[in-house]
Amino acid sequence: MGNHWHLVVRPGTDDALGRFMGWIGVTHVRRHHAHYHTRGGGHLYQGRFKSFPIQEESHFLNVCRYVEANAARAGLILRAEDWPWGGLYARRRGGKPFTLGQWPVDRPRDWRAQVNASLDEKQLQQLRTCVNRGRPFGDPNWVQRIAKRLGLEFTLRNAGRPRKREGQ
Repeated sequence: MGNHWHLVVRPGTDDALGRFMGWIGVTHVRRHHAHYHTRGGGHLYQGRFKSFPIQEESHFLNVCRYVEANAARAGLILRAEDWPWGGLYARRRGGKPFTLGQWPVDRPRDWRAQVNASLDEKQLQQLRTCVNRGRPFGDPNWVQRIAKRLGLEFTLRNAGRPRKREGQ
């Protein structure tokens, strides 16, 4: 993707994600400016990174499918394993996959086929809402519990100001 990237990260501490994203962003920007000889050229990214909690099992796998199929969904390639900066590409060619640690669930045997199969429109919309709002992604009861525990209840409400009730 020319204007963004997706990472599925499982931080070990409360502040690890912010520190990791700060490090990776600064490192990438410096390398970009050095490569293109644009030192002091300013920001490459708009806004802060987006993140949301993910329930393990099928929800985790759906997020990984979404991430690994992103370039194919955007029409940049035909099949997800053809994206040279993706995990499927590295695994298919025997290279080092882009993982910093073990997945919390096993990757299915037919993983490549699952990634290349389209997510249904409802799943896709739900995932995009989680990305944009920082809403936890999982079963409804899990989402409620995690949102309350992490102080993310606001992500469960619709965006914007509530409608005025009659008589107010």
